[in-house]
Amino acid sequence: MFKYILSFLMILIIGVGVFLIKTYSDIRFEAYKIIDYNPPLTTRIFDRNGRLIANIFDKQDRLYVPFKDIPPRVVESLIAIEDTQFFEHSGINLEAILRAAITDIRAMKFVEGASTLTQQLVKNVLLTRNKTIMRKIKEAMLAIEINSVLTKEQIIERYLNQVYFGHGYYGIKTAADGYFHKKLKDLSLKEIAILVGLPRAPSAYNPVTHRELSFARANMVINRLYRLGWINDAEYKKALSEKPIVYNDTLSQNKAPYVVDEVIRQLKGKYKNLKTGGYKIYLSIDLNLQNLAKTALRYGYDRIKKRDQLNKNTTLNGAMVVMNNHSGKVLAMVGGVNYAKSKFDRAIQSERQPGSSIKPFIYQLALNSGYSEASKIADISRIYTDKIKDKSWAPENYEDNFEGLISLENALIHSRNLATINLVNDLGLENVYKGLKTFGFKKVPYNLTIALGSFGISPYEFAGKYTLFSNYGKMMKPLLITKIIDRYNNEIDYMPSGKKMEQPKQAYLMIDMLRKVVLRGTGRQARVKGIETAGKTGTSNNFVDAWFCGFTPDIEVITWYGNDDNSPMKRGETGGRVAAPAFKYFVKNYLAMHPETKRKFNIPNGDKKIIKDGKIYYFTNISKPPKMNDISIENNKLIF
Repeated sequence: MFKYILSFLMILIIGVGVFLIKTYSDIRFEAYKIIDYNPPLTTRIFDRNGRLIANIFDKQDRLYVPFKDIPPRVVESLIAIEDTQFFEHSGINLEAILRAAITDIRAMKFVEGASTLTQQLVKNVLLTRNKTIMRKIKEAMLAIEINSVLTKEQIIERYLNQVYFGHGYYGIKTAADGYFHKKLKDLSLKEIAILVGLPRAPSAYNPVTHRELSFARANMVINRLYRLGWINDAEYKKALSEKPIVYNDTLSQNKAPYVVDEVIRQLKGKYKNLKTGGYKIYLSIDLNLQNLAKTALRYGYDRIKKRDQLNKNTTLNGAMVVMNNHSGKVLAMVGGVNYAKSKFDRAIQSERQPGSSIKPFIYQLALNSGYSEASKIADISRIYTDKIKDKSWAPENYEDNFEGLISLENALIHSRNLATINLVNDLGLENVYKGLKTFGFKKVPYNLTIALGSFGISPYEFAGKYTLFSNYGKMMKPLLITKIIDRYNNEIDYMPSGKKMEQPKQAYLMIDMLRKVVLRGTGRQARVKGIETAGKTGTSNNFVDAWFCGFTPDIEVITWYGNDDNSPMKRGETGGRVAAPAFKYFVKNYLAMHPETKRKFNIPNGDKKIIKDGKIYYFTNISKPPKMNDISIENNKLIF
């Protein structure tokens, strides 16, 4: 009989051994998901001053913290409440397992657990939470394997970065930032206790939704630390009485949604793991100016709605882009008046007709062809016939009149359509077409409607084009992203880029004329006391689009309004009436925020200029221009 029992026991032992070996063989490679730990990490987007704009992530909002940056008090509190013998055992606690087994046998069900921190980590990363014997065996095996490869510090690091802390927060750094708006090193003992008490039951102990339960659980942690002698009487009493402020923030914290959407669009092709790679993305955006642009755009929108008593503009919307003239860095970008109602980004995705705001580029071509500000052009009516299509076109000025011969400067200042069309005719349609293509315009029609901006362009792209003037001849490419740092601290810098297309003196001629557009032309509602501004209004046919493209010596503000369905706005809603006031609102408040900003445009190289006999002359080293009667011209040079 004894032989049979011994044989049975040997077979049983061999069977168990084979079972364990096979089980271990099946699962041992799974341990490398923890050994070579590479969790999905939240990507954070910051403004130019390091202020958080948004967190972007896929399912798990996690900020990683290395062990060296985890305060000792956090480690002590975790060990105290979860696994006091953590630094002594080999991944499993046999004494605790035996104690739990006896309790479970007596109750005839799973009542008490004996999981170490290592086992909890395994359960979080690799296994389910189902309480089965098979799962417990795998859990123990993997815990022993991981404990043999990783240091205790590495296991704690992985645990505190992996586990769920409730409210959508994964990892203790995320939870500290989310619940308390603090870095780990700045947490109080009570706040630490709240956090380390959460993983056992994140929903039940959530300090946002179950404040009293959370504080009670934290007090258990504090009591445990006190009984172990790891904190003194004073620390104990202070921690028990503390009632920390707990914040109920949204997960994304998106403070500039149109901007964030564009960042994702620009990077998604280059970074497939953009939402899980833990990148730090730094932008040229200034959150203060972003909020100001949002308010300014709404200000202009409300003015239009107030005038439209019949509420015809049911799809009315707008966009604003603010840039630094000289670097092309985008300081603010708003793609609509209400992101919650419409996520369509009109600053980037909408291509609208620029109307008369295209004229400065045509007039620049005229200056490059030898015209001066005083050159005369014909502001007269003509009928243009397309013999192929058997159609005729009779363009008009907004004022329904014409003035005959008019100076180039006055034609631009007062945005005379007929004069501009005749100028294009005089310069040659082909030359103007090629010139605008050289400036980078893409969808230019090959007909005289080119003079009235009859093609589409986005406000974002148009902002880059207008730096031809605001940046004295060097056209800058809009720059939104300035720096990206990956999880390994590798850094990629994005530098401003531009192309010199005009000499500064030549570009200044247009600045001077656009300054007069604001002083006494169609852009009068854009004037701001205490600073020189320049710009051009734009109104497309039938008042469908209204623009003001303006700039100061330092910044450029491109503003557009229109209906999303391309229906006309109310008659008379011109760029000067609709968009210029929003520009003024922005610049006026910008001045209050940045009183140090430059107030006057530079004359290139300190040169002065005068116009005589229809030609422009520059001269240097003279404090003020001489009187006209004292000047004569010899060999095309000024003599005075």
